[in-house]
Amino acid sequence: MRYFIPCALLLTSLCACQNTVREVIVLNGLTMGTTYTIKIVPNDIALKQNILHTDIENILVGINQTMSTYISDSELSRFNQAKTTYWQTLSADLYQVIEHGNSVSLLSNGAFDMTVGPLVKLWGFGADPLTRAVPSEAAIRAVKQHTGYEKLTFDKPAKRIVKTDPDIYIDLSGIAKGFAVDKIAHYLDAHGFNHYLVEIGGELIAKGTNERQQTWQIGIEQALPLERAVQGIVSLHNIAMATSGDYRNYFEKNGIRYSHTIDPITGKPINHTLAAVTVLNSSAMHADALATAFMVLGPEKSMTLANQLGVALYMIIKTNAGFEERYNDVFKPYLAH
Repeated sequence: MRYFIPCALLLTSLCACQNTVREVIVLNGLTMGTTYTIKIVPNDIALKQNILHTDIENILVGINQTMSTYISDSELSRFNQAKTTYWQTLSADLYQVIEHGNSVSLLSNGAFDMTVGPLVKLWGFGADPLTRAVPSEAAIRAVKQHTGYEKLTFDKPAKRIVKTDPDIYIDLSGIAKGFAVDKIAHYLDAHGFNHYLVEIGGELIAKGTNERQQTWQIGIEQALPLERAVQGIVSLHNIAMATSGDYRNYFEKNGIRYSHTIDPITGKPINHTLAAVTVLNSSAMHADALATAFMVLGPEKSMTLANQLGVALYMIIKTNAGFEERYNDVFKPYLAH
């Protein structure tokens, strides 16, 4: 599965050390081309740790088998391989993610677009970094002819989708990690856990309090390409957080910097001052998709849309003097001081 490089999260251990430390279960692993970390404060009816880990691994394997573009026989790969304009019935999970992605496409006027994958590959940000090069205008136009979220039609009651262009290719790299975070959170909720942190490749959800009975403290990373340092701290309780940024995955040609974030409208890498965004929402899936959309839109349009939607938004913006942080009133209460 292709996923944006986790760009703006550092799980921090800031705490008031005088508080009583509760037991915590920590689960780690690999999934979706990245890592995951899950911290659970057990309850009186907690499952054994090995059962928890096995169940969570099975959930993640199932999501990969459904939504990966790197598994040739995944459900999404079969959908992409079907060069047809007939209706295709999908599993509940895959339909949910694609339909939700389409709703974010509509909200963002196409800044988020699950069909942009062929353009990402054209610019060399696919699996093989050696292919990175500046394509011709003709090549961009040719690929753009077979992209566009509006070329998907949905039948919600039947959970089926039709491609009006048989060559449309869907890539869920900007939303599936968030969906996986939500699905694991639902699993933990169903088993009576009230205090946990689920993180996959930088997208996360925090419920209840941590082992020190405090709200979960999460670091927002500075937008530096070669080092990791904390820009700020947010305090999270029963909310999800997603990030996106362009300061690590890029290439330069003839003195021009080309970001891995492709604008679906122009078919070219973004060219504005927004270096990274952080979004808070009750759904990690929704926050994940919005973070991608905001990276495409740039600082001014993102702030306008976030305020219209009532979404908590934090941005790191490039200036001549370095980087500056900017956030809206919805985000402000989550900043730790």
